[in-house]
Amino acid sequence: MKQSIFVIAMGIVLWIIALVFAFVMNADSNVLWICAVGALLGVIGLRYTIKRGRKGLL
Repeated sequence: MKQSIFVIAMGIVLWIIALVFAFVMNADSNVLWICAVGALLGVIGLRYTIKRGRKGLL
């Protein structure tokens, strides 16, 4: 389970880095939304994975 949490956390970090980079480069608003939603879905996935791990399902 620790490996999957690490992978999801790294994905969230990469989405946030992409969001900052897109913001600095004055990217289109669609790109900013895609990065923000990607990070948000990563957080949701992280919470889900931790909950499943506590229940012993992973």
